[in-house]
Amino acid sequence: MRFHPTRRRLITESAAAGVALGLPSLAWGQAPLTPACHDGDEPTVAQTEGPFFKPRSPERADLIEPGIKGRPMILSGQVLDRACRPLGRALVDLWQADDNGDYDNAGFRLRGHVFTDAEGRYRFRTIVPALYTGRTRHFHVKVQPDGARLLTTQLYFPNEAMNRRDGFFRSELVMRMDRAGDDLEGRFDFVVATR
Repeated sequence: MRFHPTRRRLITESAAAGVALGLPSLAWGQAPLTPACHDGDEPTVAQTEGPFFKPRSPERADLIEPGIKGRPMILSGQVLDRACRPLGRALVDLWQADDNGDYDNAGFRLRGHVFTDAEGRYRFRTIVPALYTGRTRHFHVKVQPDGARLLTTQLYFPNEAMNRRDGFFRSELVMRMDRAGDDLEGRFDFVVATR
């Protein structure tokens, strides 16, 4: 029988090797690796888009405009099919609250979309969204590979006290977090159904 390593096993073994070599862990606190992707895996959990989605966001990876306050962070990852193959040219649309917990409903501040590269990678530069009444800290995301179904979901931060009180919170949508100097880096790989 031939051994076929899964993506989760490769990530786990790489992390263990990094710890043995004294490298910093990619996980922040006890955040799980997200997501576990192996052949036949279920797609990323869908969630409501909420009341603040606006179509036709600008195509841009840098959402930090002049005058925007808040702690900078990078959100990145891959878009994969259920067999863990990267999906190029997938649309990834992001919108979020600002540093005061408000959404820009008149314009497109802290809203934008990108298309994944040939390896299914996406990357945004943005800020950490603030909490607002009834909700924990989160991003809203729509992901749509070319010719496939649209996924609408939300991404969450690990170790937030409000996670336990937010009825929308799902642990399988927690990002893996790391620090890069004073900035934060969040990572989440989306697994999407392509048929």
